[in-house]
Amino acid sequence: MRSFAKTIACLLSGTAILFGAPACAQQQKPTPVQAAQVPAAQMEMAGPALWKVYDEDTTVYLFGTVHALPKEVDWYKGDVAAALASSDMLITEIMTTPETPAIMQTILMEKGILPEGKTLRAMLNDEQRASYDAAMVKLGLPEAAFDRFEPWYASMMLSILPLMKQGYSPESGVEAVLTKEGGEAKKRGELETVAFQMSVFDDLPLDSQIKFLVQAAEGVDTIKPMLDKMVAEWLEGDADGLAALMNEGLSDPLLADRLLYQRNANWASWIDDRLDTPGTVFIAVGAGHLAGSKSVQDALMARGITTHRVQ
Repeated sequence: MRSFAKTIACLLSGTAILFGAPACAQQQKPTPVQAAQVPAAQMEMAGPALWKVYDEDTTVYLFGTVHALPKEVDWYKGDVAAALASSDMLITEIMTTPETPAIMQTILMEKGILPEGKTLRAMLNDEQRASYDAAMVKLGLPEAAFDRFEPWYASMMLSILPLMKQGYSPESGVEAVLTKEGGEAKKRGELETVAFQMSVFDDLPLDSQIKFLVQAAEGVDTIKPMLDKMVAEWLEGDADGLAALMNEGLSDPLLADRLLYQRNANWASWIDDRLDTPGTVFIAVGAGHLAGSKSVQDALMARGITTHRVQ
């Protein structure tokens, strides 16, 4: 069960779209604060890790985020706050606007709905269906609630609902805080689109989608404690510790390549190109992209660009 939880926690630190998923996730009300059990002592830390790359007239900060957090977690201070204040532009994986939920809903209806006559639970074998049904009962949902959706979407719901029910919220997530602190005057940009991030999951082969779904179902009880551990490593700025937790979890090579490694290489290319334009840019992406092998830093090093740790 622990490895299942680690896989899902890795996914949650790898892509922003999970916590923007439309419909059912945002209809759930959190239970009265059982919120994050991140020990108070671990909230008093040097701070989450921050890096930069630079040349004679350009600086690009790299900051690893957690897309949803409990509101009690206090991290915006020190070098991170100074770096954002000094930057001309804030870049995130995707830019969330008032139109984003409607865009996601449209894409979901195009990509995430099963053909007429097919149901999600009918695609599962008896063992898989038993795990899935048990998870739905634990979450207080009808077993057939996601029957019209493809496995990747149901996986997203089973990944985030246990967290949102226990105090994690995208409104307290790093991107939301950075956007607020940057203010309306701060220029904004994005590395990807909502459609692209949803396609990362939608384009997975069916067997990988079902494997992801079963892992999410079997991890509903342990995902929150595992993400708590990852948040604690993030708060301490322990990129190696975070990488160790993540590397134990990403057991599906195809999912790891699609979710992390290909995108890391794309972002390194974007940064390489951006260094040709003077100015200071603050890039905030899921912490999973800045930890472990084949990270954004590794992809930059392959291009001859050295990444310097700031905090």
